[in-house]
Amino acid sequence: MKISVRNLEPTKVRLTITVDSEELDPYLDQARKEIGKQVTIPGFRKGHVPGPIVDQRVGFASVAGEAINAGVPEIYSKALAEKKLHAMDQPQIDVKDVPQSAKDETKLKFTAEVEIRPKFDLPDLDGMEIEVPKPEVSDEDVDKRLDNLRQRFGTLVSVDRPAKKGDFASIDLDALIDGESVDSQQGISYELGSNTMLDGLDEALDGLSAGEETTFEGTLEAGDHQGEKAQIKVKVNSVKAEELPELDDEFAQEASEFDTLEELKADVRKQCEIDAEGRQATDARDAFIAKLQDGLEIPVPKGIKANMVADQLKNTGKDSEKATKDEKAEAEKNVEKELRDQMTLDALAEKMEVSVSQVDVTNFLASIAQQYGMDPSAFINSIVQNGQLGSAVQEVGRSKGMLAGMRAVTFKDPEGNEVDLTRFLGGDEEDGQSMEDQDESVQAASAAAAVADELSDSDSAEEAENKD
Repeated sequence: MKISVRNLEPTKVRLTITVDSEELDPYLDQARKEIGKQVTIPGFRKGHVPGPIVDQRVGFASVAGEAINAGVPEIYSKALAEKKLHAMDQPQIDVKDVPQSAKDETKLKFTAEVEIRPKFDLPDLDGMEIEVPKPEVSDEDVDKRLDNLRQRFGTLVSVDRPAKKGDFASIDLDALIDGESVDSQQGISYELGSNTMLDGLDEALDGLSAGEETTFEGTLEAGDHQGEKAQIKVKVNSVKAEELPELDDEFAQEASEFDTLEELKADVRKQCEIDAEGRQATDARDAFIAKLQDGLEIPVPKGIKANMVADQLKNTGKDSEKATKDEKAEAEKNVEKELRDQMTLDALAEKMEVSVSQVDVTNFLASIAQQYGMDPSAFINSIVQNGQLGSAVQEVGRSKGMLAGMRAVTFKDPEGNEVDLTRFLGGDEEDGQSMEDQDESVQAASAAAAVADELSDSDSAEEAENKD
C-alpha cells in the first residue's frame, strides 16, 4: 500500500492511497463468498460457487463494488495508523481507480479528506507542580445555604402592594406584532427578578399591583415568531410574597434531624466544606488542563467547530442564522475551548498509555442511563446500534487519562502546602468516578448526555410516526 499525505489545513489532510493487488485480493475473495451465498447457480451449492463463476454470473464490477465497500474503511484505518494521524471526523472518500476484471493490473486508488487532531507535544509531568486555591468557607456561604433551606419550608402569602423583586406574580401575557396577537398565555406564575422569561418582563412588572397592566417591547424566545420584536401586554392577576420561617430551634427540628439551630449550623458548615473541597478538585482539574496547554498552539478543526457552534446555538434556542454577533462569538469561544480540551486529553491518554476495558465503558454508560432515568441495557444497546460506542470509549479514555495525569503531578495551595486530592482522583487501580460525581459537567458526562438526548429525540420521532 502506497500512502501520500497532503496538508490542506493545519487540521485537515488528504490521503491518497494506492492498494496493491495482493492487499485487495482477500476482500475480493470474501465478496465472492458472500455473493455466492446469495445467488443460485445450477450445479453449485450456495456458498460453494467458485470465484471465477461468480465473476462471470454477477459481473466483476459487482464483486469489486462489494469488496471496496468492505475494504476501503479498513484500509483507510490502517493508513491513518501507519501515518500516525488521529481523525476527528468521518472522511470524505473518493474512489479514483478500480480494476475492471480479475486480470486487470489497475490498482485500487482512492482519496480520503478528513479533519485530524493537530500534532503537539505535551509537557513532561515529572516534577510538575500546580497551584490551586484553598477550599474556604465563609459565614455568608453558611447563611446562603440556610436561606435555601428556609425557602424549602417557606409559604406564599397574598400581599396588597406593588410587586417587587422576589415576589411571585400571577400574570397574563399577550404578544402582538403589527397589532395582531401571535401568542398568549394566562395564569403564569413568575418570580420577579429571576429573568427566566422575556427580556424586559422584570422591569415591566416591578411596581405593578394586582389588576394593573402595562405594555413593553420584547423579543419572542420561542414559537413561529421566535427572534422577532413584539409588543408584550402583561397583566398582573395577583401578587404573593414568600414568607420564610424564623431561624430557631423549632425550625431546626422541623427541617432536620437536629434539636438545636447551632447543631444544624454546624452540619451546614460541614456540608459547605465538603462542597468547597469539591470545587477545589474542579479548580485543580481546570488548572491541570491549562498547565498542559500553556505555551502550546492548538488549532481547532474548522468543520467540526462550525457544526458544534451551530449545535450549541440550537441547544440554547438560537438559530445560527439569526444569532447575534456576540452570541456567535460566545459559542465559538466555548466550542474552541471544548475542542482544545478534548484534543489535549486525547493526547494525554496516549501519553499515559491508558487502556479502556469493556467494564469501564459499561459502567460509564450505565451511570449516564441512570441520570436520564433510562434502562441501562436498552441505552447501551442503542449506543451500539447507533454507532456511538467508539465515542463512548474515547470519552472514558479521556477521563481515565486526565485522572492518571493528575495523580502524576503535585498540587499545592497558595501557601505551598501539598493538596491531597486522593478522595476525588482515586488510586492507580481505580476508575476515579468520584471526580465525575463531584462535577457533572466533565466532558465525558456531557458527551454521553448528548447521545442520550439524540436517542430520546429519535425515539419520540419514531413514536410520532407510528401514531400517524
